[in-house]
Amino acid sequence: MDAKKLYENMKRIQEPKGYYFNTDMDMTMPLLESLLTNKERMGYMACPCRLANEEFEDDKDIICPCVYREKDVEEYGACYCALYVSKEYNEGSIEKEQVPERRPPEKILF
Repeated sequence: MDAKKLYENMKRIQEPKGYYFNTDMDMTMPLLESLLTNKERMGYMACPCRLANEEFEDDKDIICPCVYREKDVEEYGACYCALYVSKEYNEGSIEKEQVPERRPPEKILF
């Protein structure tokens, strides 16, 4: 699968749920490519904006779409990576803010 096919498949599934891909394709397509790279390397699509532990059980919370996406989009109009956004975010009707990391510190590798 390539990034364009992933985009089409996920768009069809996620938009009815109210989650849209960021319309900035210069950002969106590389993020999707990174998800595919992570899937090839680890067997699952870990968030490309976070450092994965490379152990499925440890990374379940950051498998895209991550468990933090819902609250991030609800509060900020975008997920941590700004891959998934709200309709209002894409329309420019809300202020774009940096989304804080919600992942617990003990799960973050340094």
